[in-house]
Amino acid sequence: MKRVLFICTGNYYRSRFAEELFNALASDAHAAWQADSRGLLQGNQSGNIGPIASVTQEALAARGIKLSLPIRFPKKLVEDDLFRADRIIALNEKEHRPLIAYLFPDWTEKVEYWKIGDMDVLAPQEGILQIEQHVKELFHALTAAS
Repeated sequence: MKRVLFICTGNYYRSRFAEELFNALASDAHAAWQADSRGLLQGNQSGNIGPIASVTQEALAARGIKLSLPIRFPKKLVEDDLFRADRIIALNEKEHRPLIAYLFPDWTEKVEYWKIGDMDVLAPQEGILQIEQHVKELFHALTAAS
């Protein structure tokens, strides 16, 4: 099984939506790919309340994607996560490249960076649509190459 790792700031909204959407696509297609997600900041640093953003839950439900219960809390990125991934994607280059360079300098150039801003930059509905488009494109590219 090959692995995609989605990274965002708090593993609460963007990376979680990308992970769940990718895994739903992979499950439906019986693809040999699996996604996971992590955050660069956790706890008091992230400002998250609860296990996952309500906008993420709502967007997944609208697409018929059910979260496993109990819903897991955000997970902080550790270097082992990077080693285990076949493809690593940070959801926003401007926001995440400096954090990755600081926390994991050897990995900065091994990460693919998208340009999907957080809720303070981009309305969540637009962010969800952009993530969905990118994830579907990625999924089709990975499965076409297999």
